[in-house]
Amino acid sequence: MQNRITKLFGIQYPIIQAGMVWCSGWKLASAVSNAGGLGLIGAASMYPDVLREHIQKCKAATKKPFGVNVPLMYPDIDKHMNTIVEEGVKIVFTSAGNPMTWTSFLKERGIIVVHVIASTKFALKAKEAGTDAIVAEGFEAGGHNGREETTTMCLVPMIRDAVDLPLLAAGGIADGRTMLAAFALGAEGVQVGSRFAASEESSIHSNFKKKITESREGDTVLTLKQLVPVRLIKNNFYKKVEEAEHRGASADELKSILGRARAKRGMFEGDLEEGELEIGQVSASIKNIKPAAQILNEIWNGFLKAKNEISQL
Repeated sequence: MQNRITKLFGIQYPIIQAGMVWCSGWKLASAVSNAGGLGLIGAASMYPDVLREHIQKCKAATKKPFGVNVPLMYPDIDKHMNTIVEEGVKIVFTSAGNPMTWTSFLKERGIIVVHVIASTKFALKAKEAGTDAIVAEGFEAGGHNGREETTTMCLVPMIRDAVDLPLLAAGGIADGRTMLAAFALGAEGVQVGSRFAASEESSIHSNFKKKITESREGDTVLTLKQLVPVRLIKNNFYKKVEEAEHRGASADELKSILGRARAKRGMFEGDLEEGELEIGQVSASIKNIKPAAQILNEIWNGFLKAKNEISQL
């Protein structure tokens, strides 16, 4: 398939691996890129020197395009941006902030910029900022989420009607059927997170990978809305947050409960009870851990199969 997304990134399939915190190191990014998609290194959990190491290792592991995801709320973001420029990264996905702040800086240096949004308001801001494409991420997605709580099914067509930029859909997409549904809504590609989190190359702890494959409907919840909304698997940590929220805890108290490195504790170190286990609703459909290339091929082949079945109706 050739469309605006594959041409923009120079890739074979319009499938992008999300730049997930603690999941998306150079091994996962290079595996997805080598398989014909676009791999992303997740910079949110990395110090600048660690990001530089991952970029260099990714360049050595693949000759195909890859990118870096940078949340705009990252405290030392100027260091990350300089590292990206110095290492010659050609594609950057930004999220969790105002696209006006860094889009011009990146584009002036020949870098393709994509911004992740969860509302029509921020889609228009991304267009005004000059981004090359946008990701419309629905309420189903894992990790940090939009405050509007708009589902992918509602969000993607609204964004498609609002802006004419190349559009990727994210949130609840883990196979070919959901990819085809996203295309029917107006997307030209998909960004896949949770399914790649449960891959062999993902850098999360094996305990968490196993937990993903065991999760069921209703096991994830959107919480910490007073701070930054995040979707995670229910556990002892979540119960403490829930109890505090029910009795009207302040934002400062919730920050105290959250503490430092809570996501690292759960996702990277494997503490399934006291860690933060960020994952999407679609985790309930993930039953196994596979190589990233196999996951990508199954999504693409499933997309073609579903497309053919629909055409015969």
